[in-house]
Amino acid sequence: MEQQLKNDLLLRAARCSPVERVPVWMMRQAGRSDPQYQKIRQDINIPLERLFRTCPTPMSDTDAEWAVKISLLPKRIGVDAIIVYKDILTPLSPMGAHFRFSPGPVLDEPIRTQAQVNALKPVDNPDVQLRYTGCVIQRLRKELAAELPLIGFGGAPLTLAFFLIAGQSPMKRSEGISEKASIVFDMMENSPTLLHLLLDKLTHMTINYLNYQISQGVQIVQLFESIADVLSQQMYETFALPYHQRIFAELNTDTPSILFAKEFPYVNLMQQSGADVLSVGKCVDLGTVKTKFGDTLAVQGNVDNDILRDGTFDDITNAVNTCIEKGGKTGHILNLSHGLHRDTPFENVKHFVRIAKALQEN
Repeated sequence: MEQQLKNDLLLRAARCSPVERVPVWMMRQAGRSDPQYQKIRQDINIPLERLFRTCPTPMSDTDAEWAVKISLLPKRIGVDAIIVYKDILTPLSPMGAHFRFSPGPVLDEPIRTQAQVNALKPVDNPDVQLRYTGCVIQRLRKELAAELPLIGFGGAPLTLAFFLIAGQSPMKRSEGISEKASIVFDMMENSPTLLHLLLDKLTHMTINYLNYQISQGVQIVQLFESIADVLSQQMYETFALPYHQRIFAELNTDTPSILFAKEFPYVNLMQQSGADVLSVGKCVDLGTVKTKFGDTLAVQGNVDNDILRDGTFDDITNAVNTCIEKGGKTGHILNLSHGLHRDTPFENVKHFVRIAKALQEN
């Protein structure tokens, strides 16, 4: 029998059950802006492709130990959940698409032909193909000792397709689409059958990957559609939503699920995915969403991640207070509009968590 969680606020919020306060965590909370993370990376001098396991090298117990240690770093600042330290590109390696980081992700041979799509291997034996991820999850559950819930995640098929086709991150640092990623839009227009073939393979992998994480011990999963902000409504309906629906329909129903669609304004389409929680961006008014769906659908977000990077403590306090008021106490998980910026002051990160709790003290 599984041990009772000491802090199950996140899981209750995801199910729209009563909570004492709104739980808080942050996307990209493990790493990036944390000085302890930067020190660990400098001290161990291990390439990201080994820590993320986006490379074909044999599994290392030492690498897994570091991934566990990094995952747990945010616990010291009081977050209500831990997310596994890995990358959305991790499960592409056993398919034969090995990304290295230089410093961003690089795929030596982008996937753009039917022969290349056909050559991608299925992930039907995750116990072997993704053993590193399972090992990290098991060790995290042991270290957490039922203190906090553990979040697993995967990239949505269209987001992964953008990376595979571009052969690199599809987004520029200025947040615009890269020139190589624009090839995906050409494929949508001129070779939709090929793109759907790729998306179908990625969907099959993602279902197996997320269910494997659940079997190894994660207690909630999040699907990242990180390129949703560059999609039109029609593109989303054609190339994203059907695959979201397939994924959520096939997941273990005992485990809550979150859909994150970066700065996508059509929440009604997101709701059709079948996810238990919708993680919405700053382009969405949280109060309007809660009024429309009530307590039948949980929401996550939507504090502007730019405010955490650029704002004062007062700015952050005001943003958190507004979000809590609009989100209500039931079915709301406090989070950001997107992940933490790499150059976010860590004092601001700590203040975000601290004030989220302080504002709800009675």
